[in-house]
Amino acid sequence: MVESPRRKICVVVNSRANYGRIKAVMHEIQKRPSLELQILVGASALLSRFGDLVEIMRADGFSPTETVHTIIEGENPTTMAKSTGLAIIELASIFGNIKPDIVVTVADRFETLATAVASSYMNIGLAHTQGGEVTGSIDESVRHAVTKLAHLHFPASRQAAEFVKRMGEPEETVFLTGCPALDVIAGLDLSWPSDLLSLETGVGAALDPEAPYLLVLQHPVTTEFGDGERQITETIEAVARIGMQAVWLWPNIDAGSDDVAKGLRKYREQHKPNWLRLFKNFPPEQYARLLRHASCVVGNTSSSLREGAFLGTPVVNIGSRQSGREHAKNVQHAGYNRDDIEKAIRSQISHGRYSPDYIFGDGNAAPKIVDVLETAKIKVQKRLSYVQGL
Repeated sequence: MVESPRRKICVVVNSRANYGRIKAVMHEIQKRPSLELQILVGASALLSRFGDLVEIMRADGFSPTETVHTIIEGENPTTMAKSTGLAIIELASIFGNIKPDIVVTVADRFETLATAVASSYMNIGLAHTQGGEVTGSIDESVRHAVTKLAHLHFPASRQAAEFVKRMGEPEETVFLTGCPALDVIAGLDLSWPSDLLSLETGVGAALDPEAPYLLVLQHPVTTEFGDGERQITETIEAVARIGMQAVWLWPNIDAGSDDVAKGLRKYREQHKPNWLRLFKNFPPEQYARLLRHASCVVGNTSSSLREGAFLGTPVVNIGSRQSGREHAKNVQHAGYNRDDIEKAIRSQISHGRYSPDYIFGDGNAAPKIVDVLETAKIKVQKRLSYVQGL
């Protein structure tokens, strides 16, 4: 009797956040005898200034099948567009060599669009997590473009699932699974390790691991390119007024990243604050613990809205990057104004923890996703659902 070949599932990891949101799915694929996990690591996940993600992955039991360098330095709209084009070229070559049956891509990064274009043009089944969500910046356009290229959809919320269907995607291809990032949190001991803020990592002032802290992560907004330094300065000044130590993560690689980083460096060099420590990256489990124990999360990262809701952590969301995104009661919004940001942070600290909200799932997404990946019949020829009979 001839043994059936295993179905090859290729997961593309392009950033630290990307990895945190697909790690549980990768572990679940490894458990299935009928599946073979392929891992492509690229984009900012390979840049040392964002932390050594490959080593983190190896420690988690994953061995990359291929690495692909596609980032053109500059962090401006032109380099973003060129990096996307280069990634299409490189990914097409790799897909041709490793021949996956299904490619899995995450959310709304510009690198995600390259993955979607390369795989769909090569008639490879494309599975997309976190489709249908409303956000600000160029990310929303990318997210919806990927939806129209994908063959399997794993939205994280009921609203997102409905939006995917209203975009003309056949109902039988849309699976409401929740967000797999929550799987990591749901099965994790979230108690506080005393060495989490060790001086061996990060730069800046020493932090007291027993004292309250703010967790700050603010990325550039690509559609507001050129305004990043002003925006981050308003946030820095607001956080400085609070008088609480801050765990601050560097911004991602989107256009405008240099402006945000410049604002952080200038403030640190000029003021030498005794409350600020900057970090490149944290493994998903450590980041979850930081989210859980923060007095408030400040910035514009989607993880504060998504994982923050699951954990009940108070959040101040700044600016337009997450404009229109679903969120729970734990979120207050503020514009790029230090007075408004300070007021919102103080309000959230005063409120304290919120009740957990499962708007983005209950922490059991990975098995649901992999069940579909294991058995789904892919139709690479797509058509709008409302013209299926034509």
